Amino acid sequence: MNARTSSRIAALGASATLLLVAACGGQDDSSGGDSVSGEVVSDGSSTVGPLTSAAGELFKEEQSGVNVSVATSGTGGGFEKFCAGDTDISNASRPIDEADEVPVCEENGVEYTELQVANDALTVVVSADNDFVDCLTIEELNTMWAPESEGKITEWSQVNPDFPDEPLELYGAGTDSGTFQYFTEAVNGEEDASRSDYNATEDDNVTVQGVSGSEYALGYFGYTYYEENADALKAVAIDSGDGCVEPSPETAADGTYTPLARPLFIYVNNKSYADKPQVAAFVDYYVGNDAEIAEIAKFIPLSDEQRTGLEEAASELESAS
Repeated sequence: MNARTSSRIAALGASATLLLVAACGGQDDSSGGDSVSGEVVSDGSSTVGPLTSAAGELFKEEQSGVNVSVATSGTGGGFEKFCAGDTDISNASRPIDEADEVPVCEENGVEYTELQVANDALTVVVSADNDFVDCLTIEELNTMWAPESEGKITEWSQVNPDFPDEPLELYGAGTDSGTFQYFTEAVNGEEDASRSDYNATEDDNVTVQGVSGSEYALGYFGYTYYEENADALKAVAIDSGDGCVEPSPETAADGTYTPLARPLFIYVNNKSYADKPQVAAFVDYYVGNDAEIAEIAKFIPLSDEQRTGLEEAASELESAS
């Protein structure tokens, strides 16, 4: 568990205590009832990782013998390990790829269940010191990030003549990240299509540091990273044709923050769920307390309709085990 998630839970200790009391009193099966122990191994999205870390930390309060490990090799890297049978859970900021990843899982006999656990408003950020950008159109983002912009669009004024003649410093997700894949498809019209001359990283804290340190820098990542660093960063509203809309839990949920609102998932190895009591107990706890976990970890919770879908998928997983 990383320090960022630990600080969330420490700061919201009272809320966590209430959650645990509610879980003990109203969720008889959320931790599997009996004591369990062992390892739950997860990897994948750096966006979803903190949510699973928070769930694991809260679950450990009830089941101290269970350790939930959370690595962040990116959504693609996570699926690579998951489909090889090396992890119990894959954290993902996009659905599994039907063409490339599903066949690998099938070849290795890895059957899985997709569970949507939260929502996200992929957030474009600039420094809090930036006084010339409040809103960007999708066309302007495309001018910045399109593959053909590489080596050519190097100053802000080339994006919009009202912007200053200053260097455009770009930070973004690494190519193995689901965030990268989602952003490139939404902005450039094709997954993985992007200029390569930018500061790419799988660690969103690098983007926070880089963007906050220069008024001419711009980056993107999940909404929760912006929310945690709102004192040093400014979220840029997005205009996809109907006016400028700021990222928020409300605009992500009501569909107005387009095209950068997205679902977040965990993928559960069905065999792990059936054969490892600690995995089943953790997943049941995650599903049973998903809304509260999302609130504590500062993620955007599911809508009522999405919540129903999560419960149905979890019920099918339990029935199949």
